[in-house]
Amino acid sequence: MVITSVSACIQAEKDNVAKVMLMPGDPLRAKFIAENFLENPVCFNTVRNMLGYTGTYKGRRISVMGSGMGIPSANLYAWELYNQFGVESIIRVGSTGALADDLHPRDVVVAMAASTNSAYADQYDFPGRLSMAADYDLMEKAINAAKEIGVNYRVGSVFSTDVFINADPDANKKFRDMGMLCVDMETAGLYALAMHEHKKALSILTVSDHIFTGEFLPPEDIRDSFTDMMKIALDTAWQVAE
Repeated sequence: MVITSVSACIQAEKDNVAKVMLMPGDPLRAKFIAENFLENPVCFNTVRNMLGYTGTYKGRRISVMGSGMGIPSANLYAWELYNQFGVESIIRVGSTGALADDLHPRDVVVAMAASTNSAYADQYDFPGRLSMAADYDLMEKAINAAKEIGVNYRVGSVFSTDVFINADPDANKKFRDMGMLCVDMETAGLYALAMHEHKKALSILTVSDHIFTGEFLPPEDIRDSFTDMMKIALDTAWQVAE
């Protein structure tokens, strides 16, 4: 039976979506992962060109689907995947701008926790300041996978911003001074949602540029060359997949 999601942005048969989902921002990265890493991938969603695929990886079912940019877009898809399509674990595989001095393009960051300037979590009326953190089980599996692959990785806190160009010229320095390794636009929202829905979430990021040094990668590299992150995410997903 085909389900149309609340937002009408996903239209798929529930059985065609796996319990564990890799979620890049770019739907073309989802397509790249499906075509290069999954066996017998089948496209389950094409609405708004937000491509979603399900296939097998080392014999276990894994899905991958784009999310778009920013917490509102990513969490629209994540909420519907969690609540309407039976997804239990979402692993974000995204790009990030480095803040830490010792990070460089193509380095991998496993996001232990995420601070944010987004008001997304205000809806939960949490009586305090919510600390948005990764699922430890997924994070531990990802760290072990990174070690086995031999990837240059860091584990730590990231900052998820709603403002791609911040009016405060010192904002990025303040983020760095508080120990943020890098900046993205989705992780904190995904973690807050997963915590509220009692689901699992992890964000694995690859550095596409450095905020302070000016190092950067072209768009085609950002889409297609982040294979270390993809392998870590797939090996992590495999361990919780059916």
